[in-house]
Amino acid sequence: MIGDRGPGDRGPMRILVRMLLVALSLGAVAQDSAWTPARPDYAWSFPRDHYAHPAYKTEWWYYTGHLADTRDTAQRFGYQFTFFRIGVNPRPADSGSDWAAQMLIMGHAAITDVRTGRHYFSDVLYRTIPLLGGFGAPDDSLIAWSRGPAGTEQRWTLARRRDGFAVAMADRRRGFSFDLEASPTRALVFEGPNGFSRKGPGPTSASQYYSFTRLQTGGTLRLGDRVFSVRGTSWMDQEIGSNQLAREQVGWDWFALQLDDGRDLMLYLLRDSTGATSWASGTLVPRIGAPRYLAAADYTIRPSGTWTSDSTGARYPARWTVSLPADNLTLEVVPLAADQENRSAVPRGLFYWEGAVEVRAEGRAVGKGYVELTGYGKGIRPAL
Repeated sequence: MIGDRGPGDRGPMRILVRMLLVALSLGAVAQDSAWTPARPDYAWSFPRDHYAHPAYKTEWWYYTGHLADTRDTAQRFGYQFTFFRIGVNPRPADSGSDWAAQMLIMGHAAITDVRTGRHYFSDVLYRTIPLLGGFGAPDDSLIAWSRGPAGTEQRWTLARRRDGFAVAMADRRRGFSFDLEASPTRALVFEGPNGFSRKGPGPTSASQYYSFTRLQTGGTLRLGDRVFSVRGTSWMDQEIGSNQLAREQVGWDWFALQLDDGRDLMLYLLRDSTGATSWASGTLVPRIGAPRYLAAADYTIRPSGTWTSDSTGARYPARWTVSLPADNLTLEVVPLAADQENRSAVPRGLFYWEGAVEVRAEGRAVGKGYVELTGYGKGIRPAL
């Protein structure tokens, strides 16, 4: 939430919210030469590049995973934790004041209780100023933080922990929280050569993008009065860019799949306003060896079902057949719960489907993953 705004901020904040929706690819991202574009020759440096990149317009740190109660492994959960950084001004304010916001920070967090099919979602949105939220320097343990939602004392945090990461959130009113540590069990993967992930044919239609496709994860998760000790596996993305999407691109379908044979698969389809695929790409990570980058001709994703949200009216694809002919691989991707739609309270009108899925082949489970569907439904793309 934008916790410090007053009546005089409503006009400017309305503009900022529209910028935010656009920056999240739920609308067009207009090119702005004041922001740094993604480059194929970007000089990566870790751990520095786990931290914020204020010269770029947008970036996000994204964690999803499958967890199980250590005392009852049949009690399973999907979870999501995302921090978004949205650039407002590419240059620091002339005043030099710490209270002059150059960026916004938005947090999204969700839990899907697989046993009951219930989906819990919470979100926050703040200016990056003292007491509200911000981003750490590369020598800090804290990568990003924000205040929690109204009525919640705990901060939301993303931090480095030894060779991995820690994420924590709470929403007292909605009655859920988690505190998790995630350590990579395989090497960092660049999504595209040198982490240059194209989103279209234009020279700057791209992002800097890397993943940890498998992280051993553990911690605690709370739903209402019940506290669970959980263990499982996560997927982490960090994506950085300024003008990735063309104006006609309205959303994407994104897949992150972890197969039981040790292979990991990232695929995405970018869609135009007619629903047609305007760009597609992906990465196949073998159990041993170098990742292989996939073009649109290397795979197909065919929906075989739909689900319509009673809350937003958006109609989403709800089951898919994924085929990679060169790898003799045909997979069925099945949601673990129908309603995994994230519906934002701040700003209102932002919604997308972000869900835990099971991967099947010939009728048996062969993996798990997450799917993200953005840009579905009427009114999701605001006019600028």
